Amino acid sequence: MTRVPPLVEPGPPLSRAEITRYSRHLLLPDLGEDGQRRLRAARVLVVGAGGLGSPVLLYLAAAGVGTLGVVDADEVELSNLQRQIIHGEGDVGRAKVDSAADAVARLDPAVRVIAHHLRLDESTVDEVLAGYDLVIDGTDNFPTRYLVNDACVRLGLPEVWGSIYRMDAQVAVFWGRPPESSGVAGVELRDLFPSPPAPGTVPSCAEGGVLGAMCGQVGALMATEAVKLITGVGEPLLGRVLVLDALAARWTELSLVATARAGDDAATARRPADAHPADAQPADAQPANCGLSPAGAAEGAQSAPAGGVAGAAGAVDASAVGSAGPAAVPTVTARELGRRLDDVLLVDVREPGERLIASIDGAVHVPLAAILDGSGLSVIPRERPVVLHCRSGVRSEQAARALLAAGYDDVVHLAGGILAWATDQDPSMATY
Repeated sequence: MTRVPPLVEPGPPLSRAEITRYSRHLLLPDLGEDGQRRLRAARVLVVGAGGLGSPVLLYLAAAGVGTLGVVDADEVELSNLQRQIIHGEGDVGRAKVDSAADAVARLDPAVRVIAHHLRLDESTVDEVLAGYDLVIDGTDNFPTRYLVNDACVRLGLPEVWGSIYRMDAQVAVFWGRPPESSGVAGVELRDLFPSPPAPGTVPSCAEGGVLGAMCGQVGALMATEAVKLITGVGEPLLGRVLVLDALAARWTELSLVATARAGDDAATARRPADAHPADAQPADAQPANCGLSPAGAAEGAQSAPAGGVAGAAGAVDASAVGSAGPAAVPTVTARELGRRLDDVLLVDVREPGERLIASIDGAVHVPLAAILDGSGLSVIPRERPVVLHCRSGVRSEQAARALLAAGYDDVVHLAGGILAWATDQDPSMATY
């Protein structure tokens, strides 16, 4: 059994009001007054005030954590409310950090909230994380996940991590460089997933969807792990990964051990070469992904990119559509497409559920997977100019590379996807 010393020393004695508020905690033999005083003295940073950050912030505030930092650069959107329960309809358009701070204040005005309204990058991450006892990663994009992990390793901070992909999820605790006196074996995100997947190989929440109630399941578990680490009770998820299959109502536990990496002795100086700051990426170059595939976790790798299927008739060589493909794929703007719409074959490579939300009249539906495995090529004539589109331009670029590799000559894709079309050509179109 892995026991971790409490992260935080006990704070001042509890007031009479605090004794009443936290009486149910005080009744727990493992937690008690000592643990509650540790919670009151704790400083926890929550990165992301979205689907996972919402329940984490609410439960940690209710638990009596004295200082909560929250990092988020985004504003509340209507589509967030299906799962981001810390925000309400009246918060649409507000900064998420401000909405979250108000929600915490309504729950417990004594909790101090530090709002970091910014997008973390390599120049800011160490400064923001320093001074906190614990970091909770509830982000939804790969660059920030690796950025936060590597900063936690440099700073010696423990990290509670969770991810959701459609109806699957993963939760773990990482501590890449624990104090030698703790007796804790170090483990980090890169021991589970050494590097991020190629851009566009894992659908984002906006493209693949996410079951909102799962955010509550996973976020509550992450908050519980934070309480255990702060107070030193129980056995944290260090060296273990919990994988949730919500459809089967089944949790599976996987063991995780540190892997040898070149340069581990210089962990404090590590600067991730493959996890660039999220705001340095074009909007369609690195989509915000809800999670990492649980199937990939079982194999010790990221979710596998869609590639060629051996033996499939007309299958496209996966090597031709990866990051080593052509340096650039021709694009067309929404305005240019509007003028050429009658002269081209417009192919929508999104999933069926996305087309229910919004679609461009006349577009032929051929999902990306059917283009990559060759099964959909029969409905795309070679003699017509082809314009491919998806939501934002990531999957359509993959599809364009595949068609070019398969011998199509006149292929472009819509820059910015259907989001650009909605902005430039049809403002009444629903977006997601």
